[in-house]
Amino acid sequence: MSKKTIVVCDHIHEAGLKILEKTEDINYVFAADVDKVKLLDIIKDADVAITRSSTDVDEKFLNAAVNLKAIIRAGVGYDNVDIEGCSKRGIIAMNVPTANTIAAVELTMAHMLSCMRKFPYAHNQLKIDRVWKREDWYGNELYGKKLGVIGFGNIGHRVALRAKAFEMDVITYDPYIPSTKATDLGITYTTNFDDILACDIITIHTPKNKETIDMISFDEIQKMKDGVVLINCARGGLYNEEALVENLKNGKIAMAGIDVFKKEPATSHPLLDLPNVTVTAHLGANTKESQKEISIQSANNAIESARGISYPNALNLPIDESKIPSFVKPYIELTQKMAFLLAQISKSEIRAIEVSAEGELSEYVDSLQTFASVGVLSVSSGSSVNYVSANFIAKEKGIELSTKALTNSSGYKNKVTIKITTSKGVKSISGTVFGEDVQRVVDLDGFKIDVDPKGKMIIMKNKDIPGVVGKVGNILGENGINISDFRLSRGKEGTAFAVILIDEKANSKVISELDNLEASIAVAYAEI
Repeated sequence: MSKKTIVVCDHIHEAGLKILEKTEDINYVFAADVDKVKLLDIIKDADVAITRSSTDVDEKFLNAAVNLKAIIRAGVGYDNVDIEGCSKRGIIAMNVPTANTIAAVELTMAHMLSCMRKFPYAHNQLKIDRVWKREDWYGNELYGKKLGVIGFGNIGHRVALRAKAFEMDVITYDPYIPSTKATDLGITYTTNFDDILACDIITIHTPKNKETIDMISFDEIQKMKDGVVLINCARGGLYNEEALVENLKNGKIAMAGIDVFKKEPATSHPLLDLPNVTVTAHLGANTKESQKEISIQSANNAIESARGISYPNALNLPIDESKIPSFVKPYIELTQKMAFLLAQISKSEIRAIEVSAEGELSEYVDSLQTFASVGVLSVSSGSSVNYVSANFIAKEKGIELSTKALTNSSGYKNKVTIKITTSKGVKSISGTVFGEDVQRVVDLDGFKIDVDPKGKMIIMKNKDIPGVVGKVGNILGENGINISDFRLSRGKEGTAFAVILIDEKANSKVISELDNLEASIAVAYAEI
């Protein structure tokens, strides 16, 4: 078994490092303490790299990383990653956008409360100056104030919900979401940006791109209420900093809560000299919980990328993400994982791949086809398959690709189904996403199941007779394999189906023993 090399270029939480260390088919290289010049020599052997803000993924880096297939930016921001350069070289660039969600949400609320009650200044007067002057610190309440939320993604909508708990009047602007995502939560949705500018408090939660840089500048601030409060715990440069300074000085802006700056570190920034600003040093992700989660997700995503299973949160996808709603994105990852799983079970010549979708998802079924192709072909073609090459490779192999948009008949709000036609017949798998990102396989070859598409698993079809579960448990136990979960489904005509999640890899001997059981119809091992 050839090992894939993952190089960790910057410091991440030890929880992620332990995952990499324990993964048998991964050669893990820790290079966080290596000089960045020396790193260029190390990175040449990497299949996947994990970076943070300390490593610039620029032309020098990419030219040195001659074997690189994927790069994980361990965090939300990717300002230091040359996305276009990655795309030109066929490198998939990814980030970890949700691991620090709660941390960023709570820091936003901390800045909002601090601005309204001038908390840091009242604290410093007593704690540092030892002055007790209550009359200096008459603040304002959040209750009854109108909050404008720019961007209603993972962070923005959670800020809005917490603001609702303070009994604020909340309105959001986000042209890339369906209005119902906000209105279903009791939050006003607007397509008129001036509605946001009329709010008492404004907070921004958008990515940093050409559309959003200087989104709030001199003209926008002039339309705002006198005494407005502005919060930015997203990305530096979304608010024009010169406009902020001028309007904080003249009082148009009463207070600003700022965690991010256009250029960091910002130790001599003019905002730091003003008496009506609360500032933190880009601490949005700085909780122990979020750093651990970022590390775990980065490690798992790097392993999946190295194996060619999936590329979670890819930034250079073959589709324009701005044109698809956020609910579609977890289905992209789910589709690729399910296709990878189904191909492992099939283990025969593939002749056709069909992707169908139900619900609102059906509008985007053509976009899902590429990801299904990557998942299926990764089993046989490995890392040579990516989002650019997948459909071309499929056609070269004579594999027929097709899609279907179906009416919603399954009872699920949205569902994606993949059918693979092989020389031995047809196999199918279906999945859905609960909530925002809880992925589940709900059907496998006509058997209803509920399985998280992750980990080591044995898939078994058998005659529905007494004693099968016990015999399976005995075989696995005798081979030192621990069962972590056992999902059963009963079909028609006396058949049953099981997805057995296990802690250790099942070798060919174990699969053979299970297949030789009298009740066994078919047994396969798969790993995602």
